[in-house]
Amino acid sequence: MAFPARSSTIPSESGDVAAFFDLDNTLIPGAAIELRFFRFLWKRGLVGGKEALRSLAWLLQGAPPLSFHPLRERKVYLEGKAVALVTGQALEFVQIQVLPRLSGEGRRKLDAHRRAGHAVVLVTASLDFLAAPLARQLSVETVLAARPEESDGRFTGRLLPPLPYGRGKYDLIAAFAGTRGLALEKSYAYGDSPGDFDLLRSVGHPQVVNPIRGMTRIARRHGWPIARWG
Repeated sequence: MAFPARSSTIPSESGDVAAFFDLDNTLIPGAAIELRFFRFLWKRGLVGGKEALRSLAWLLQGAPPLSFHPLRERKVYLEGKAVALVTGQALEFVQIQVLPRLSGEGRRKLDAHRRAGHAVVLVTASLDFLAAPLARQLSVETVLAARPEESDGRFTGRLLPPLPYGRGKYDLIAAFAGTRGLALEKSYAYGDSPGDFDLLRSVGHPQVVNPIRGMTRIARRHGWPIARWG
């Protein structure tokens, strides 16, 4: 259900309000965190041409039309990799490459919601072991992220449902709101792309940040405010 856009101010309210933040190109402007992580692993020699070619083959198997969605649904480059090795690299990666890119405006907005007494939530299609260290640095307790499947201490390449993208983001926040007694019509959400559309239209205070892939047009059509977070 969509709600009309409201004021962009953040008043203190009762404890039934949440603020949902996307990560890629929202709190962390620029290229997707996972793409940067793949490059990080490449430089460390943990992935290479084999993983790149297998990912490309997986991407192209359903084309046309060409869509990057298959790479959101399956992490071919992680297949067979030891969980401990990859997640250990992820901690270092977040410290070196993610935290320095955190948007100052986004951080201020997050802190403003926390001061207002709102439940602050990161909701992202990025992998949970990349989002969790960032959440700890930001003192955010709840992360709704992609969960890679594991078997015998190794990644299978598959993700556990639901995928936090598109409708999946709404399903996750609706379930979270239900368990916490949160009112989505009073809540806030920040996102940059059509993959955040279902998230944004489900709250009373949506805001489009650093819009890409037609989100400027979508925001104007729905009367949603647009912000640029550097």
